[in-house]
Amino acid sequence: MRIADDLHLTYCTNIHAGNGLDVVEASVQRYGRTLKSFLSPDAPFGIGLRLSGAESREILHGDRLKAFRSMLDREGLYVFTVNGFPYGPFHSTRVKDDVHRPDWRDQERVRYTSRLARILALLLPDGMHGGISTSPLSYRPWLDSPPWKVFVQHLTDVTADLVEIADQTGKIIHLDIEPEPDGLLETSAELVAFFNDRLLSHGAPLLARRLGTTVDEAATHIRRHIQACWDTCHVAVMYENPREVLQRYRANDVAIGKIQISSAVRVSLAGDRNAIEAALAPFVEPVYLHQVIQRNCDGTFTTYQDLDDALGHLHDRRAAEWRIHFHVPVFLDRFGQIQSTQDTTADTLALLQPQPFTQHLEIETYTWEVLPAHLKRPLAASIQREFEWVLSATCTANPHIAY
Repeated sequence: MRIADDLHLTYCTNIHAGNGLDVVEASVQRYGRTLKSFLSPDAPFGIGLRLSGAESREILHGDRLKAFRSMLDREGLYVFTVNGFPYGPFHSTRVKDDVHRPDWRDQERVRYTSRLARILALLLPDGMHGGISTSPLSYRPWLDSPPWKVFVQHLTDVTADLVEIADQTGKIIHLDIEPEPDGLLETSAELVAFFNDRLLSHGAPLLARRLGTTVDEAATHIRRHIQACWDTCHVAVMYENPREVLQRYRANDVAIGKIQISSAVRVSLAGDRNAIEAALAPFVEPVYLHQVIQRNCDGTFTTYQDLDDALGHLHDRRAAEWRIHFHVPVFLDRFGQIQSTQDTTADTLALLQPQPFTQHLEIETYTWEVLPAHLKRPLAASIQREFEWVLSATCTANPHIAY
């Protein structure tokens, strides 16, 4: 929903379990209608759409996409951003590192992303640009020697498709690369280095030859159509400072396509570690990866690929703090022995003053099914509480936003 002249807030429908386009459409209709009635009864309500690879093919068959757009119009809903990171099933089955498959080495990742772009071009309201978030190229433990040329070629291919869509429809759609713990690109600094040293240096000449333009014109296309997805959970887990992240992107002219609003788990290890271990045990679950970044007393860091791996090292006396990749509700700042990184999210939203540096805000708490029982609430009420906290934090920090 629009919360300022050029600032839209939504939530990502990767929160909803189930597979198949009929299930997606039913969830969007059910929860979109309910949330709109509470949060935006007199104005359109935005949806952050998630379609799997199979669903992205299904919606392009026959009149399915046109019918989906008609449903959105009837319900007073609109789509301006799509989550194109997870390709396969995302709930009730083991996801773990498979969330990165297929990665950007694979032509199917290119085809999937281009399908999403065509879908979004039809759903996107006039006068708005659209965004598609995507993976940080690959999963770092898979690659001893990353095939950078392949990644650049495939991103250049998608950029060419986005340029064509803009020429044909007038709709500007950007692909938003999302740094993530244990991704090939983990931090804003790594994304900026990839952007400058590889994507622009090697991709702009490739795109120029394909489009028949100058290299400078091709670089402009890349900057317009390849942007950053800033996930506040991931930034916190990697101990990045939000103000420094913003300064880094601005200094390198990397646009920010979307802020994904979510919180990680934070644990100070100064207390009783047996009690901490007992508090963390319910967060060990078999569906998602929960990388742990340990800050040591000497300022160095130790990384564990999943929480169950890390718990065997909990009594390491070098350790001062853990940050855990587990998307907990943003409206909670602590739960017993455990804290969240809500402050990182609040600090990020405060940076929208005096002028927003993105147009897209998307709440992305998707772990409701696997949260410990004491944190679970009815889903619609939980999503509403997320919106209310984000709106309060955003409007308090930004007087020009008067929701």
